[in-house]
Amino acid sequence: MGTLKRSRRKFSSSFKSKVVIEALKERESLQELALRYELHVNQISKWKQEFLSNSSIVFTQKNREKDDSINKDELYSKIGRLEMENEFLKKNLNLFEDL
Repeated sequence: MGTLKRSRRKFSSSFKSKVVIEALKERESLQELALRYELHVNQISKWKQEFLSNSSIVFTQKNREKDDSINKDELYSKIGRLEMENEFLKKNLNLFEDL
């Protein structure tokens, strides 16, 4: 008697998002979505709960990227000023050495 071991299916994040968004629209029941996507109702519920509990990350991530770009601009500006000061000091060092 041979037993076939069924391997666990893996789903991409885009697929999960698609299913969750359909579930949030509530145009179809979870049972209908489960049949259409060949999933178990509990799996869709789990993904939906995970999506909702992590949804605020989307907005904090955008703010963090914006803050990072502002910080980078400030740093590049400071680097430019320091390079100019460094070049000025190198050029004028010879004047002080001759004294």
